[in-house]
Amino acid sequence: MIIECPSCHSKYQYDEERFERKPSKKIKCAKCANIFDIHNPAFAPKPAPSAPVGDRTFAGNTQRPKMPVDTTEQSPLPSPRDTGKSEPLKLPVGRRLSLAVLDGPDAGMVYRIEKPRISIGRASADLTLNDTEASRLHAAIEVRDQLIMLNDLGSTNGTLIGGEKILGATEIGDKAEFQVGATTLMLIVTEDG
Repeated sequence: MIIECPSCHSKYQYDEERFERKPSKKIKCAKCANIFDIHNPAFAPKPAPSAPVGDRTFAGNTQRPKMPVDTTEQSPLPSPRDTGKSEPLKLPVGRRLSLAVLDGPDAGMVYRIEKPRISIGRASADLTLNDTEASRLHAAIEVRDQLIMLNDLGSTNGTLIGGEKILGATEIGDKAEFQVGATTLMLIVTEDG
């Protein structure tokens, strides 16, 4: 589903399974740090098909089984810049992308990003960390030219920006710091030349 920050109107892709069968969740906007509620579409009050128009028996029931989401209720799809999902994966021309490990077991290490999608984790990842608090495949960075997205891959401890867990894919830029397990990393974008 697509969610939108009510303050700065930034749009994000949000995986509905992250609601964990809860009717709503609080999330923090990665751009303006506004904290706001998002609502699980599976808990949208809908009268039972056989109920008369005036009967609202089921309107307050939050224990209903998860129903297929009616896509007509969702907001229109955002432009490709909003989610980055439509733009092809590719590294920017004339720029070098790197990840510097600022804190944690691998502090001081710098990893050069040489392909448009890299995984980060403690095993079987492009960037392997000596961090027992990181999941095997913890997070991924996807580059779509000038748009760089950080995505948590369903990790146990979450991927954090500014101490807050990110939900789904979040846009990051030069000098953005994020935490994977006990490791703090910084994205560095420099002119290649």
